[in-house]
This record gives sequence, C-alpha cells and structure tokens, in this order.
Amino acid sequence: MKPTASVDIKAFIDARKMSAYQWLVLVLCFAIVTLDGLDTAVMGFVAPVVMHDWNVSRAAFGPVMGAAMIGLAVGALTAGPASDRIGRKKILIGSVFCFGFFSLLCALAQTPFQLMALRFLTGLGLGAAMPNSTTLLSEYVPSRSRSLLLTIMFTGFNFGSGLGGFVAAELLPTFGWRGVFVFCGTLPILAIPVLLAFLPESARLMLVRRVDSRRIANTLGRVAGHVFPGDVRFTAPEPALSVKAPVKMLFADGYAFSTLMLWLTYFMGLLIIYLLTGWLPTLIRDAGFSVARAATIAGLFQLGGTVGAVVVGFLMDRMDRNIVIGTAYLLGGVFIFSLGLGSMQSALLPVLVTAAGFCMSGAQTGLNALAPSCYPTRSRATGVSWMLGIGRLGGILGSIVGGTLLSLGFGFATVLSVLALPAVIAAAAIVTNRLALRFITTPVVEA
Repeated sequence: MKPTASVDIKAFIDARKMSAYQWLVLVLCFAIVTLDGLDTAVMGFVAPVVMHDWNVSRAAFGPVMGAAMIGLAVGALTAGPASDRIGRKKILIGSVFCFGFFSLLCALAQTPFQLMALRFLTGLGLGAAMPNSTTLLSEYVPSRSRSLLLTIMFTGFNFGSGLGGFVAAELLPTFGWRGVFVFCGTLPILAIPVLLAFLPESARLMLVRRVDSRRIANTLGRVAGHVFPGDVRFTAPEPALSVKAPVKMLFADGYAFSTLMLWLTYFMGLLIIYLLTGWLPTLIRDAGFSVARAATIAGLFQLGGTVGAVVVGFLMDRMDRNIVIGTAYLLGGVFIFSLGLGSMQSALLPVLVTAAGFCMSGAQTGLNALAPSCYPTRSRATGVSWMLGIGRLGGILGSIVGGTLLSLGFGFATVLSVLALPAVIAAAAIVTNRLALRFITTPVVEA
C-alpha cells in the first residue's frame, strides 16, 4: 500500500525558491502598507487648510489630529485576536475597506467633532492592516530571506507617508482638502477586488484550525506553483499550548517573558522616534535655520530610516536577529546623544540625524520583522498586533514628553541626552529576549 505523502508546510516553503505568486503576495502587502502610510499621514498635510476653512485654533484641532492615533492602537489590539480566530485574509481585507471607507466619509465632515470621530474609525482600519500584513507575509516567505522581505514591505509605509505630501500639493489647490480625502479613500476601495482575487489565506493557520487538507493543498499549491497528491497530509512545527484564547497565549507556556520584552522594546523605540520626528524640525528652526532647511534636515531622519530598515533586515537573515536589532538601538542612542553634545550649527548635524534615523528606524522595522517568529501560528497575529498596539502608547508618550520638556525650559542637548536612556533599555530588552524562546517545546501539528 502506497504511504500517504506528508508535507511540512514551513519546511516546504523554506526549501523552495520564491514563486511568482509569493512575490505577488509581497507586492500586495507592500501596497497595503503603502496605502496605510498614505491614509495615516494625510491628516498632517491637510490640517492647516482645514483649520483655516473652519476657523479652528491649533489647540481645538488637537483632538482631531490625535484621534487616528488612538484608533490605530485600538485597531491593532483587536484585529490580531480576530485574525487568529477568523483568518488573516478576511481581517486584512476588512481593515483596508475600513480605512478606505471612513477616509471617504472624512470628505463629508462638517464639524471638527465629526472629523475626529471619522479619523478614529479610520484609525481602527489602519491599526489592523499593518500587523496582519506582517503576519501573512511572514508565513509565505522562506526563513532565509524573511527579515529582509518583511523590512522591504515596511518601507511601503514611509513611501506612502511621503506620497501623501505630493498628493496634497497636487490636489489641494484645485479640489481642496475634501478632494484629498476622496483620493486617499478611493484607492483602498479600488484595491479590494484585487485583494479578494489574489490574496491567499495562511496555509499554516488553516492547518492549526483543522481545515480540510484539500483546501490547504489548493491554497499552498496555488501560491507555490505546485500540485500536491490527493492524499497529502500537511504538518507544521507548532508548540503545545495549554490555553486557546490568543491573548492568553501571549502569557502562557513560556511566552510571557518574550512578550514583555517585545512590548518594552517597541514602546521605547516609538517613544524616541515620535519625539524626534515630532519635535526635531521645531528644535532646528529655533536654532536659526529656515523652515525649508529645517524640513530637509529632519527629513534625513526618515530617509536614513528607510535605508536602515533594509540593511537591518539583510543582516538579520545572516546573524542573530536579536543581537542585530539590539546593536542598532544602541548605536542609535549613541548618535542621538552625540547630537545633543554637538552644536546645531555643526556641519555634522545632517550626518548625525541621518545616522540616528538609520539605526533607530532600522531597529524598529527589524523588530516588526522579528515579532512573527516569536509566536506560534495560533497567536501570531495577536502577538504582532499587541506589540504594535502597546508600542503606540510609547509614541503618544514621546509626543507629550517632547512638548513638556521643551515647555519646562529644557534645552536641545538635555532632551536628546535623555533619549539615550530608552535606547539603551530597548537594546537590553531585545537582546535579553533571545533567551526566552529556549524554554518552548515544538511538537508537530498534522492535518
């Protein structure tokens, strides 16, 4: 009697070259993250025009600016568990529809309160899209290049954020701020049919949810360009779990320590990045630079971060990933501290800003690529999304701390010197994280 064929899904993907369909999955996830970045950043570009049209002060408009950030955190915290229960594809497409639909409705807002509520609802979709794109792509690319491909996907967010400036500059003079929201909301809606047709469900998630092996064979075969025999049995290395609720899994069976270290690292990283990106242009302008020069120098932080993300991802696939990320955080702290020691008029200012962005944003993006590998399939989306959600609190705190320190009279050097401490904490936490997963057993799940 012919033995039943057995296929380890992870080993099967790792052993093969990337198929054209796997590259398509990367392109689709990159496009989702780009649209995420576009809709996240658009408010900043249209805010001056909206405030002028409605005759609203900056203080009164503050809640509108912060509404999406709160929505992002809530969306991330809720979407991960839903994805682990319902499926990656459904939640991901739903999140794209959510932020596209409510961006369109933002064009109809008549009051600041209406716009604030709509931006919060937009944020729910934005917060759900990123972790699910990360999780789905991580489950369809080979381990040997996973970190690099995930960090490349994440550069789509910076691309989309930057694209928002060009879109606003082109549309505002003719169509006003409402036209900008219409454009940014229409693109995600138009992407829905493409995502429905080509975005696959996670084969590993279908396996652990005990979906019929024929469905798994059809999905995995389509993505990999391979025909499986009718009696194939699929397996995957998955740890034994004592709990079923995705959120509880983050703290059970040896995962609690790793979860806390990831949260601490991401929290500290976003605290630094949001404080710098939010207040560095102001600090540079206060030092006597023109608005254009201040914007150019501050933009070097983002540019350095985009390049740093790809380099960190490349190194993560060839060295210990936790050590690579920890080293990047530590070097980022050194460059930020050096910024505080130097003069704002120094010729090294652009170099140090670029280097700080290279290390800090590179490390933060690398952490996004690392997180999926720290959790089993049943709680992978939850682990990634909760890390992102908790990290958003660090971003909010960074924005507040920067303004508070400056209002209390602390100078440029003091503010930047203080930021070296969370960089060191982030580095120590992620290096310590590498010890946590040694205590997790990994039996095989079959279907």
